[in-house]
Amino acid sequence: MDKFYKQIEEAIKTGKSARIIESGEGAYLTIGGKKKLNFCSSHYLGLSVDPRLAKAASDAARKYGIGTGYRTLAGNHVLHLELEDHLARFKHAEAAVIFTGGYMANCAAIQTIIGKEDIVISDELNHASIIDAIRLSQVKNKFIYKHLDMVDLEEKLKQVVILSNSEGSQDSSAAPQNDNRKPLILIVTDGVFSMDGDLAPLPDIVRLARQYGALTMVDDAHGEGVLGKGGRGIVDHYGIHGQIDIEVGTLSKAFSTMGGFITGRKELITYYKQKARQYLFSNALTIPDTAALIEGVKILEESDELVKKLWDNTKYIKEKFADLGFDIGHSKSPITPVMIPDEDKAREFSAKLFELDVFATPIVFPMVPKGKARIRVIPSASHSKKDLEFGIGAFKKVAKELSLLR
Repeated sequence: MDKFYKQIEEAIKTGKSARIIESGEGAYLTIGGKKKLNFCSSHYLGLSVDPRLAKAASDAARKYGIGTGYRTLAGNHVLHLELEDHLARFKHAEAAVIFTGGYMANCAAIQTIIGKEDIVISDELNHASIIDAIRLSQVKNKFIYKHLDMVDLEEKLKQVVILSNSEGSQDSSAAPQNDNRKPLILIVTDGVFSMDGDLAPLPDIVRLARQYGALTMVDDAHGEGVLGKGGRGIVDHYGIHGQIDIEVGTLSKAFSTMGGFITGRKELITYYKQKARQYLFSNALTIPDTAALIEGVKILEESDELVKKLWDNTKYIKEKFADLGFDIGHSKSPITPVMIPDEDKAREFSAKLFELDVFATPIVFPMVPKGKARIRVIPSASHSKKDLEFGIGAFKKVAKELSLLR
């Protein structure tokens, strides 16, 4: 046991504590008693400090209290059903089911329908929650295709079809039972990739899935409230409603609260509510959280003003960074990676920004591969042009100090 705790102590020494925030998370936040420009959070629409969400949460708490419980026992509240109805309508889906987090939603989405003898094909840069969900399913046959590479995805599908035909009707303990069925094939991808901000080519994935008899799943954590008409996500962005079998979203980013959800066909959502362990054996969202989320969805249903402001700010900051000569990759979303491949330089860059009252954290290994370090900048609808100029000016000054710009 002593050796075990010594290993823990060594690991702690190499880690780094997160900065402590002492305020709400709007355009600015307070750290160590000082106001800092919030340049790296994923509260895309500024709803974290929106008084309408705060009022909805407060009013609901006064009316209903705080806690809930297991939805299958004594925690299935009318507000949960209202939120699911709003999400389904907002996403143009038949039905929705909510969870306490996007991580839980991904785990439920995969583990519930995929058994050991099924087959999963996953993009190599998918989020950790997808990777863990695949592990949790205990599926034996998993394939990883090169990032966004549809040629490689089709090669994997060809291999999978041969494997599927050879295995035939073996047991799949987690999935709906059919004694004569072939293994399910599931293609799973992030919608917006969180480190680079690039988008999955969903129309091509749908085409290949149809050709090879596969199901499709997208985790649209960074697309909800951001992409598509009024923030309806990546499926709306591509205009392919009803063509993705499983859509997973999070409610902690653009919607600035907590939770996750799955949308899809009504029978699939009913099956998740009956079988998903993450739904059956976990408390439901609290009353204030649920009420705030209902208000957040209503705001986007009523107006696209915040989404347009987010994209105006995104266009502005990308143009300015590019004009300065920064490498900002190939992002097609508000996620804007300022590439500083050397990890020590990236950490130093972030520290100097902090001294200039700009909060933008470094992204280093293992969050990204070695040699791919960056400062991940995310503008928000809550930022004014003056805020953006302040942040851009700080980046320019630090880059010159560190001789990173010509």
